[in-house]
Amino acid sequence: MAKIDYYEVLGISKNADASEIKKAYRKQAKKYHPDANDSPDAEDKFKEIQEAYEILSDPQKKATYDQFGHAAFDQNGGSQGFGGGFNFGGFDDLSDIFGSFFGGSSGFASSRSRRNAPMQGNDRFYSLTIDFMEAALGCEKEISIDFEEECDHCHGSGAEKPSDITECPKCKGTGVINEQIRSPFGTMVQQKVCPDCGGTGKIIKEKCHKCHGAGYINKKIKVDLKIPAGINIGQQLRVSGKGDRGVNGGPYGDLYVEINIKPHHIFKRDGNDVYIEIPLSFSDVALGTKVDVPTINGNVELTIPEGSQSGTKFRLKGKGIKDIRSKNYGNQYVVIDVKTPNKLSKEEKDLFTKLADLQKNNDNSFFAKFKKKNKF
Repeated sequence: MAKIDYYEVLGISKNADASEIKKAYRKQAKKYHPDANDSPDAEDKFKEIQEAYEILSDPQKKATYDQFGHAAFDQNGGSQGFGGGFNFGGFDDLSDIFGSFFGGSSGFASSRSRRNAPMQGNDRFYSLTIDFMEAALGCEKEISIDFEEECDHCHGSGAEKPSDITECPKCKGTGVINEQIRSPFGTMVQQKVCPDCGGTGKIIKEKCHKCHGAGYINKKIKVDLKIPAGINIGQQLRVSGKGDRGVNGGPYGDLYVEINIKPHHIFKRDGNDVYIEIPLSFSDVALGTKVDVPTINGNVELTIPEGSQSGTKFRLKGKGIKDIRSKNYGNQYVVIDVKTPNKLSKEEKDLFTKLADLQKNNDNSFFAKFKKKNKF
């Protein structure tokens, strides 16, 4: 099956720079990570994303891919740029091939050093949902993740004891072997990963009894998170060293925890400002009143002036959410909603009737002003 273009996999253009490539990778990896996506094809898509990032994040590999496409990295396929279906399998990138054409053994050495060099593990992503008040005021959470922890018996070597690690006799510890092949350019030397040691340059005589030679143990671990006050939807917390394990003794990647926030039943958030709508009666707004308004830090007394209209907005300065960077506070806005009663007691009905009689022949009533203004 033909592979999808790596740029299409990450959703970027061919002119994307390193930061754009990394940003796109994190976005796609977060979306399709099997821990966060239950789709049956999520794992395959995640592997495809990892593969695309591995190529496009390396300037040399990216340049090779831009010139030759997938054929440059296909172990079984050939490049169509050279007649006869020439096989490029076994090379890290095409720069190694051209180095060998012109006696460039330094290209092999560079490739070998890159292959055996320590590499940091990939970052991981986790989605965490918290309550509105937890986000506004800050909280502490504990999450559980799968983690490949270094084996405490062999310390990542995979051997039962240090003396069980020996140099691979086939490749002499280089991790690669040279093989003569025929090409349109004549006989040349092709460098391939050593089949005996898998490119590590080492052979383990007796594997560790605890990890069975893997060098790590997969286990569930608890991670404590301190969520700062004011964190908002989509923001991430970085937990250093809790991502995927490194290669060849390289450090672990990082864990990124993205925050989702449940909506609140009365508070609404806009940036660092908080909005709340409070119901008031006709008498409250006609005569004016004082009310205890809920805020995220407790009740605050608010004076409602007489004659206030439904929809009027009042500001409670500094009663919003703390900015996660500047430590300044937003405001809380209180919007009044004048409610019309749908059931009245006899006493209330009598009072409203008296009020209606007073206003009926009053030239200053709302309806009288409306008629006068619109010349009915």
